[in-house]
Order: sequence, then C-alpha cells, then structure tokens
Amino acid sequence: MKKFEGTANTLFVPLVARIAISKEFPMYFFDQKALELEPYLPADAAKGSSQYSNMASVARYYNMDKMVMAFAEKNPECNVVYLGAGLETAYDRMHDRLPGVSWYECDLPEVIEARRKVFGQRSHETTIPGDMFRMEWTSLIDASLPVLLIVSGVFQYFHEEEVIEFIKNCRTAFPAAEMIFDATSRFGLLYTNWFIKRTGNKNALMYFGINDSRKFAEKCGTVLLEERTFFPDALKMLGRKLNLVTRISMKTAERRKLVLILHLKLSSRG
Repeated sequence: MKKFEGTANTLFVPLVARIAISKEFPMYFFDQKALELEPYLPADAAKGSSQYSNMASVARYYNMDKMVMAFAEKNPECNVVYLGAGLETAYDRMHDRLPGVSWYECDLPEVIEARRKVFGQRSHETTIPGDMFRMEWTSLIDASLPVLLIVSGVFQYFHEEEVIEFIKNCRTAFPAAEMIFDATSRFGLLYTNWFIKRTGNKNALMYFGINDSRKFAEKCGTVLLEERTFFPDALKMLGRKLNLVTRISMKTAERRKLVLILHLKLSSRG
C-alpha cells in the first residue's frame, strides 16, 4: 500500500508507538484504528524505536484522552481542535463516547491529504490544511462554543519565543479556550534529540523545553490549570511487565519531571 508515499518519516513515529503498545499492552492503551493503519506504513517506519520511546509517545495520548474526556464531560457541546494533528486517531478512540463534540484536525496540506485518503469524510470531523502558526484555521472554529486546543508533539520543534507568540495568538482568537500540550524539560531534550538521531531524522531536532510550568504560563498571559507527568498510571498498571530499562527510564522521567503535559486556561482573567 502506498497511501503515505511522500510523507515525512517523523509523521509515523507516534503511529508506530500506538500500534506497538496496542499489541504489547492493550490493558493500558488500545487503538484499533492505529492497528488498521499498520499495512500503510513504510517498511522502516519503526527504525530506532524502543519500548521506552513507544511508551513515552503513547503516554501522551493516554493522558490527553483523559483530559479531553474530562473537558467534554463539563462541556457536552464543544469543539476539540488538534493542531499539528499528523495521523492522530483520537476521533476514533473517543467519538462514540462524546457525541456532542465537533472534532477538528489541522496540519500541513500534504498531511491533511494523507489523512483524507486514509480516513475519508466522517461525521462531526473537519480537516483543515494549512500552517497552524499562520492562524487562518481560527476562522473555521465556532468560538461561541467551548474550545479545547490540543498540541501534541509539536511545540518541541520550535523555539520558545515562537511558542509563546502562538499561544498569545490563540488567546486572542479564543479568549475563553483551554489548551493542552506536552513539553520536555531542557535536560530531557538531550535524551530526546539522541533518540531522534537514532531514527535517522537528523533534521527534526527539538529546541523547546520547559523547566517551570507556572512561569511559562505567566509568560504567555495564561493560567496553569494542571501539570501532569507522563507515567504514574503506566507504572502502576504495567509494573514488571515492562522491561527493566523501560521501567528505570520511566521512573527517572517521573522523578526529574523530564516530560510533562500542561493544561492552560488561555484567559488570565476569571
């Protein structure tokens, strides 16, 4: 199958992880749609991956899914917007349980083209081609409804000043919205960039890291609603089912807060 021909290899890393963990640890995370997409992957898509890198990627989705569900429970009619969506399958994981949610995915035109070929047109889902940093996508979102913006595995590839400017622009477009995104500590960037080089994606190094979530939220003129580490549930649920290196790496990430998920209220008022 060649439906992903011409797509950047970095697009496949999260999908490879969701497939691997759905097979190895379905009691923790299971993504049926990701498994269905496995035949579309290039032969070397899993190059450089490890159990830990797969767990780190999937833990993002595990936690963000819970946060999306909680937001939708408080706001049954709402918009959930995935920015830099890639081959995200959140719609497939949650749509049936959240009938009042309108789903949006924004990414570069070639990525949206790949999504449309594979997923087709689905109810309550809108795909938007374009550069998320150019902000044209905001005109397609109904700001009268509660809005949750999800930015997963994206900000790390940009510099802090670009990320802050983007968040401020989102605050202007959706002053009552909330945003969820993942971040790596500055120390954690060292390991992450080492892993990226192993995958052969030397042009996809990461630059943005956060050491103090509250101070970063203040820089953006926002309020920090929640800071989460990645692995508490995974360590409790999987324990010794994980290999030793993975367990040590996850416990180190927890202790040193190497990887985080931030939940911001974009307005600093109220």
